[in-house]
Amino acid sequence: MLAYPQIDPVLLALGPFQIRWYGLAYIVGILAGVRMAKPSLQGLGLSNDAVWDLPTYLIIGILLGGRIGYVVFYDAAYYLAHPLHVISVWEGGMAYHGGALGAVAASWLFARRHRIPILPLLDVMGWVSTIGIGLGRVANFINGELVGRVADVPWAMIFPNNGDVARHPSQLYEALGEGVVLFALLSLIRRSKRLIPGQLFGTYLVGYGVIRFGLEYFREPDIQKGFVLAQLSMGQVLCSLMVVGGVGIISWSFLRRLKETR
Repeated sequence: MLAYPQIDPVLLALGPFQIRWYGLAYIVGILAGVRMAKPSLQGLGLSNDAVWDLPTYLIIGILLGGRIGYVVFYDAAYYLAHPLHVISVWEGGMAYHGGALGAVAASWLFARRHRIPILPLLDVMGWVSTIGIGLGRVANFINGELVGRVADVPWAMIFPNNGDVARHPSQLYEALGEGVVLFALLSLIRRSKRLIPGQLFGTYLVGYGVIRFGLEYFREPDIQKGFVLAQLSMGQVLCSLMVVGGVGIISWSFLRRLKETR
């Protein structure tokens, strides 16, 4: 068993003002992603100012979507009984799948405003979003949240406030799988000269869905939700829908290209 590293979730505190690793992961992930995507975004006809307008859309979309997703997908009964707590984001509670939907909605609004095609934009956003996802999972580990299931592997850890049993460091598994591995896979596919608009984004949805579905077997289901369908967690159910959506987008993109070439 490895010792869990006691890292303060607060990076910097100045009176009531705090900079937390979790919030920093969001900001750095979005800014780094947009910086990496800049050449591709400018290739769509966006000016430098327009490119750096995108993070504002994404931050708002991810925050709103992530919070609404958590309320709806993971604890709807509680928030129906305590509706004012919906806005209590400082108490925690963000959902990746809700944040992803919020990012897609934000990207759609951005594309409409700047009159660029949505699918190439989503292709780029899916690729670079893996940076923020990986950093976010590391921040989850620092916070000691979203812990793994009980395990007896040599690298298991005892997380604070989660009993005296050793658990999988599933946050690090997800940082590696959803962040590093998925980024490398999409970067490799992106090199193909035969890519069509929507194919990379659809691949991102399928790739994330499959990787997260498998890693959920190492992650403790949310205590207020448990298993929702047989022995599947809510995360696995939502990832299954992601895979279906990704396959649908890839198929639609190919059919669209086929019609255009006739």
